[in-house]
Amino acid sequence: QSQLSQALNGLSDRAKEAKEFLVQLRNMVQQIQENSVEFEACLVAQCDALIDALNRRKAQLLSRVNKEHEHKLKVVRDQISHCTVKLRQTTGLMEYCLEVIKENDPSGFLQISDALIRRVHLTEDQWGKGTLTPRMTTDFDLNLDNAPLLQSIHQLDFVQMKVSSPVPAPPILQLEECCTHNNSATLSWKQPPLSTVQVEGYILELDDGNGGQFREVYVGKETMCTVDGLHFNSTYSARVKAFNKTGVSPYSKTLVLQTSEDTQSEEQTLPFPVPLERSQLRRMSPFSSTLNLQPSFPGRSYFELRSSAHQLSLHSSLQSLNSAGCNFDTQGTPYSQLGKFDIKKMVAVAWFSFDPASAHADIIFSNDNLTVTCNSYDDRVVLGKTGFSKGLHYWELSIDRYDNHPDPAFGVARIDVLKDAMLGKDDKAWAITEGGITKGATVGVLLDLTRRTLTFSINEDQQGPVAFENLEGLFFPAVSLNRNVQVTLHTGLPVPEFYASRSAMP
Repeated sequence: QSQLSQALNGLSDRAKEAKEFLVQLRNMVQQIQENSVEFEACLVAQCDALIDALNRRKAQLLSRVNKEHEHKLKVVRDQISHCTVKLRQTTGLMEYCLEVIKENDPSGFLQISDALIRRVHLTEDQWGKGTLTPRMTTDFDLNLDNAPLLQSIHQLDFVQMKVSSPVPAPPILQLEECCTHNNSATLSWKQPPLSTVQVEGYILELDDGNGGQFREVYVGKETMCTVDGLHFNSTYSARVKAFNKTGVSPYSKTLVLQTSEDTQSEEQTLPFPVPLERSQLRRMSPFSSTLNLQPSFPGRSYFELRSSAHQLSLHSSLQSLNSAGCNFDTQGTPYSQLGKFDIKKMVAVAWFSFDPASAHADIIFSNDNLTVTCNSYDDRVVLGKTGFSKGLHYWELSIDRYDNHPDPAFGVARIDVLKDAMLGKDDKAWAITEGGITKGATVGVLLDLTRRTLTFSINEDQQGPVAFENLEGLFFPAVSLNRNVQVTLHTGLPVPEFYASRSAMP
């Protein structure tokens, strides 16, 4: 009896635990149902938000199609009206000529025949090449690329959000890899050597160059980033933090950077060799009201060969450029033929592209915003991202396509220049409109803000300077064109010899 009683007590405890477990399971059933309803509602809301965004985008795209439709109709109707008027005038002249031919008085006929013949020839010439050619095609040059979106929709899935690791440690800025060039800054960082926490990415922040609030300028997995578009002669503060699924790390230490004072040519004596490999990297466009971001290649900094000594604002960057075994060159002379302190005449050059943010909506960009054309027959203006207030600056534009009407215009402009008129039609732009260019030609533009001149060349044939008068402020490279023209911008170029010799004259 005693043994049975003890066994029953143990079984009773198990039965009690089973009852409590059943209550827990029943509560789980209710919780699962509640969570399912909540999760379904959240999923429906997320999908509805995607559908709403797609519908808004659909409306925007339809609006663009509508504009293209209205534009085509306007061009064709204008051509119909113009052709109708000319045809009416031509028909009237023909009827008048037929009546004159019937004139029986020879002397009266001779008095008006010469003038009438000239008028007939003139009218015939007005129906010359291109007059009876449609100015507009019936096709709509709009192709919707929905493949990436469809692929994203097919890949849409749930992500498990589980805490599997602590937040990362603060990144360490690698001072030997950080430097500035012109109005660009390259920053490099790494995780602490003993850190084993997984990192999914980094957030780089810069202030506004005037002690203002920090803002995010890069989010990604790279550990090196070049930030273009900074203001000249400004002091920026930079910091970086890491993140993973768990959260965000504290900030790194703050680094202070100084951009260049200007981009004027000058003679400098540099107490260190400049590695050639640092001038091989592709640049993104500098100087704009917004920052343009481009991750760098690990282990290299964007320091151009043609750098002035004052552009090295960080003492650490001097150490990184003094590494042994670097191959370098200056104006074609090998370092072995120069003294260690004999690198001279290094010219600071600006790199930039066209700026979609300030351009007219009809401008079409390609080739990393270095090539532009237009979807309108009217002149439209596009500016470069770099603004200049002093110094000597040179860039070129190659003519990729040109149908001889109308002429494009090249020059410089204020940021608030008219974007829907030919460059130079208002007092905010200075430009050259050249009808002598052809497809494949190269237009050079030299902006000399010391002498206050703007000089042009076509295929290295100088066209003459255009003088500024008592103007101060910021000037942006500018082009106006229509759909018959396509140009490609080339920057970061030294001043050609035929310009340089002129600039050296007193």
